[in-house]
Amino acid sequence: MTLTPLPPDFLLSVVMPVYNEQATLHEIVAAVRAVPIRKELILVDDGSKDRSREILDELAMLPDVRVFKHDKNRGKGAALKTGFEQARGDVIIIQDADLEYDPNDYHTVIEPIRVGEADVVYGSRFLVDDRDPGRERDLFHHYVGNRVLTFVSNLCTGLNLTDMETCYKCFRREVLADITIQSRRFTVEPELTQKIARKQLRIFEVPIRYRGRSYGEGKKIGWRDGVAAIWAIAKFRFVG
Repeated sequence: MTLTPLPPDFLLSVVMPVYNEQATLHEIVAAVRAVPIRKELILVDDGSKDRSREILDELAMLPDVRVFKHDKNRGKGAALKTGFEQARGDVIIIQDADLEYDPNDYHTVIEPIRVGEADVVYGSRFLVDDRDPGRERDLFHHYVGNRVLTFVSNLCTGLNLTDMETCYKCFRREVLADITIQSRRFTVEPELTQKIARKQLRIFEVPIRYRGRSYGEGKKIGWRDGVAAIWAIAKFRFVG
């Protein structure tokens, strides 16, 4: 993909929910800040119990970082809601606080929006990526779960996505203006997809790099979240 230069006044808002990510927080923030795009990084601590909140106090001193804290754990959906409300950029992208997703893919993800071809872009872990042919994948049951949830979501939306559950969802700022997030946990992924589909927006997918982590490395999503996602797909197909 040929990338077009960004205008000097372009601003990207990176919204990052944080919950017990002390092991990776410094590294992922450094990786985000190193990407050569004018940006603001919005960190939303969701009631962490480890040293994440102390680390965030240090990171808040950086000029392009803004930190917000929930007094208790409310879930990823609530953290994203807070982050979206505070975002000031032309384009908004979601970034997890672990190291599964590579911020160097920002240029690729925002490109279809920048050239006026898309309103929303999903970074797909399942599209072929020539830059990273040997990348590490999720465990088998995570892979199957993601494909099943994406298939069920596509049945309800009429979209033809390959990775509905991806973290890298990128939006023109105006897209999120009238979307109110109701989900508390990981059901925010199908909720956003269902609500975007109902708005009949231009939705693109691009390949991204990915390194799935194990539960031992801090992965939090489980089979109960998969069941909840099925319910959320059905619910938000008609509600909200």
